[in-house]
Amino acid sequence: MQFKIRPKTFYQTNAPQAFKLYSVAAEFADIQKDDVVYDLYTGTGTIANFVADCAKKVVGIEYVEDAVEDARLNSKENGINNTVFYAGDMAKVLDDDFIKNNDEPDIIITDPPRSGMAEKVVQQILSTNARKIVYISCNPATQARDLKLLSSKYEVKKIQPVDMFPHTHHIENVVLLERK
Repeated sequence: MQFKIRPKTFYQTNAPQAFKLYSVAAEFADIQKDDVVYDLYTGTGTIANFVADCAKKVVGIEYVEDAVEDARLNSKENGINNTVFYAGDMAKVLDDDFIKNNDEPDIIITDPPRSGMAEKVVQQILSTNARKIVYISCNPATQARDLKLLSSKYEVKKIQPVDMFPHTHHIENVVLLERK
């Protein structure tokens, strides 16, 4: 796949490890052809586009408008036609009306910024009937905080760190949660 990225957008700069990271996320998600997948904090749509061929539909949400424009372009350039992308503050965009208009997610993939997810976003995730959540994080502390909030409805099934920058302490941690 080819991806367009702009200076103000986020992209995993270590491409071989990004492929490994996305492969782990896709394996954990185990997406089926009839699944609706939400990709929260989608950035330039790299994860959404990576998993799109497995799903019925992938819905990406991202705060940075330039990234959303790139995500749409990346889908088009890679011949992917089952993705839709929205720009805006996750806590404001991801609400009941949004879910009603975009179909209930079967699987949620979330890769939030270092600060983790806002509590309102976690509460909205908990209000869905998603059977799985794949939570990718570059900050184990905020990931642990969010996992504790999600534990009322979901349980951790798998954890896999991915070494994004060898010889540094930076990792991406992938966690699979399944509905209890």
